[in-house]
Amino acid sequence: MLHLPVLVAAGGINSAGKTSNRQAFKRMVIDKLNANEQEQTRGALAAIMGTTDASAQDAGTLIRTIENSHFDPRAVPWARRITTQNNLAADMAPTQVTENLPEDWAPNSGEGKRTSIALAAGTELLVPGTRDFEVSAAGLLPTGFDPGTLYASRNHPRGLQMTVFAASDALADLGIDWTEVEARVSPDAVSVYVSSSMGQLDEGGTGGMLRGRALGKRVTSKQCPLGFAEMPGDFINAYVLGSLGSTGPALGACATFLYNLRLAVQDIRSGRARVAIIGAAEAPVVAEVMEGYAAMGALASDKALRALDGLPDNIRPDARRACRPFGENCGFTMSESAQIMVLFDDALVLELGAPALAAIPDVFVSADGPKKSISSPGVGNYVTFAKSAALLKKLLGDHRFASGGVVQAHGTSTPQNRVTESQIMSQVATAMGVQRWTVGAIKSFIGHSLGAAAGDQLSAMLGVWETGLMPGITTLDGVAADVATDRLEFPLQTHSIDAPDYALINSKGFGGNNATAAVLGPKVTQELLSRHHGQRKLSGWRAAHERVQKQRDSIESSRLQGNWAPQYQFNEGVLDPSAVQVEADQVTLGERQVDVRASAPDNWCL
Repeated sequence: MLHLPVLVAAGGINSAGKTSNRQAFKRMVIDKLNANEQEQTRGALAAIMGTTDASAQDAGTLIRTIENSHFDPRAVPWARRITTQNNLAADMAPTQVTENLPEDWAPNSGEGKRTSIALAAGTELLVPGTRDFEVSAAGLLPTGFDPGTLYASRNHPRGLQMTVFAASDALADLGIDWTEVEARVSPDAVSVYVSSSMGQLDEGGTGGMLRGRALGKRVTSKQCPLGFAEMPGDFINAYVLGSLGSTGPALGACATFLYNLRLAVQDIRSGRARVAIIGAAEAPVVAEVMEGYAAMGALASDKALRALDGLPDNIRPDARRACRPFGENCGFTMSESAQIMVLFDDALVLELGAPALAAIPDVFVSADGPKKSISSPGVGNYVTFAKSAALLKKLLGDHRFASGGVVQAHGTSTPQNRVTESQIMSQVATAMGVQRWTVGAIKSFIGHSLGAAAGDQLSAMLGVWETGLMPGITTLDGVAADVATDRLEFPLQTHSIDAPDYALINSKGFGGNNATAAVLGPKVTQELLSRHHGQRKLSGWRAAHERVQKQRDSIESSRLQGNWAPQYQFNEGVLDPSAVQVEADQVTLGERQVDVRASAPDNWCL
């Protein structure tokens, strides 16, 4: 066994559609697909959006004006603080006046079930109202798609609903029944590292808990626990896979997905796991969350976009062009996404005929060192990017590495990012002898999904390898003058590309969280498998993979006909302690056994 982490499935949902079968990617490049692929992509969109109208599909995907299903950007709730100048009278329900009233409030018996309250002059009140929000564009899930309707979601926060769908989408993309995987590996040889960078901040989670009493609502028993940032992974363990394996995902701001990928790669390379499910889910298109980023000046406001485009104050800017990585820009565009991926070790890939979409030899993480501002970019990304490039150069050899690969850049669309990230890419390319790197920036299509962003980037790279199309940064008129371009190509239009041998997936996060993943393409992955395991085993893998591919196609056909119910097992298969048997060398849990014999270096033993 090489202990090579091989990416075998990718599932999820973002503003371009579902991830499996590269359908979200194909929505980004739909104009360049052939007629048959366009039809398939339209069919996939119709299945989740409920419309076959191509114009409605286009208008209801990618970055667009925030829809009222999230909040109305023209009427965001805003409580104004006022002070009364005269005595006032008001009425309340008796249950609201039983305790802890302000001292100058005088309750009197009212008519019916109401109680009259006398308010003295000088009383401070909060009066509900609305205001026009600074930002009107975001990357929303496709219009008409509601993940909570696909299963018994029980008021789950949106991020957890998206997680359940994404995990099932990844299993569909795998094309191998999970019970078959479970039969081949020990229960403790499965790792799950899935989280969100900020937690669940909408009404069903922490957001509802924190603002409940202030809005006169009841705090529920679910809002606190379901708001935890690691809850997406907990849901997959408990309700999707029933996993007994390793867990404990990482948080790294906008680099969270790659932090979790790094944990999975380490587990497989060390032999601690043979299967790893990784990812991130983020649902931050919430007025209060976006207001926090807007207050930092991080988001592309309508005012700033109008200034870039020379528009008058009464015209809203084109939401489609809100995100402009590496061009003249003014801030990033918030989006929602859940991206879940499955990795096997190389031996299990061959054994089961699993897809070999790519290989992840390593992911590098580095802090920034001393910082002037916690939110500004620092120098740590030079380290992660250079380490990833050096590893790929070693694996591929000087010639194949230098001939060029693809960088899926963080590319947020902020002025600081366009300068700092381009400098990093250019300097590393020069130092490593790269002739040219093609730079992708898919946030221009789907926006910035915070912790899930690198999952969007990696799933897009899988689409590049499958279709031979490189998405252009189509929201730009041109690359900004302060962007470093030496040995870098920033395509402004989608175009065909020879399949690159490798890609670098880059992330930069608030607080100095930097991560870069080194990724080998499917052709190189198969070359490695053949060289180590032999052509005979690879031929056996191809035969087994044909069967798996037929199963993938069958699953996809069934789902497009409306069979979308995700794998969600609430209170099913729960083991009673009476089913557990503990022995010196193993623990038996129902029909499964876990080896508990300790391993440690001999020189640690007394």
